[in-house]
Amino acid sequence: MRLLGATAAVLLVATPAFPQWLTYPTAHVPRAATGKPDLQAPTPRGANGKPDFSGLWGTMCRNNTVLCMPDFAVPPEFGNIGVNMPGGLPYQPWAAALVKARQADFGKDDPTTHCLPGGIAKLHTAALLRKIVHTPELLVYLSERNASYRQVFLDGRALPADPQPSWNGYSSGRWEGDTLVIRTNGVLDRNWLDRAGSPVTESATITERIHRPNYGTLEVELTVDDPVAYTKPWTVHVSHVIVLDTELLDVICLENEKDAAHLRGAR
Repeated sequence: MRLLGATAAVLLVATPAFPQWLTYPTAHVPRAATGKPDLQAPTPRGANGKPDFSGLWGTMCRNNTVLCMPDFAVPPEFGNIGVNMPGGLPYQPWAAALVKARQADFGKDDPTTHCLPGGIAKLHTAALLRKIVHTPELLVYLSERNASYRQVFLDGRALPADPQPSWNGYSSGRWEGDTLVIRTNGVLDRNWLDRAGSPVTESATITERIHRPNYGTLEVELTVDDPVAYTKPWTVHVSHVIVLDTELLDVICLENEKDAAHLRGAR
């Protein structure tokens, strides 16, 4: 009995109660006189003098404060990316019919339902965290969802003229003052822009205008120009907030996934 008790004690000591680094303090955080993070502090800048977007970012919390994990809000744009647009998205007739059919089918064919990537729009609207790693010639998004990544090249390269379509497409950015303008083409037409089923086709060009007005906020203006699916270009705005004293945690959709069999049975 003494041996069993000693073994149990060793196991309890050796087994961590929580995942590593989820409460690790963030370095170089500007602080107010009270010692609290100063989210209104000036925008960090890189060696080239441009704003540095590096950091861990979440969607804006319901009470518009940063330290409210795990209560991050899902922006309404995740469900319907045109929810705040007067009249809604300017669908072509075939796209409007497709969205109606997808909604009637309860979104069973949404790629994210089947553990496939979410694409650029959902990168900005999903509740899961994303980390930005920013260098003068490259900006990388690291996402908790499926431990995935996205590259944005800042070295002046042109977008490919005849791209092989992919989930995130091909992204190249340039600076307009303190705003980073990212253009993307070659987006796979299996993407859904939102949970409602708004489509995007391989003819689309997506433009993101990203601005960091202070230490704690990232403002994103997303414009979709896709004449095959929409009658005119359209733009939405989303906000991200810095997330401190924690780290990314892998969320692997296929791990213990049990929905697909039920979805197939419901057809």
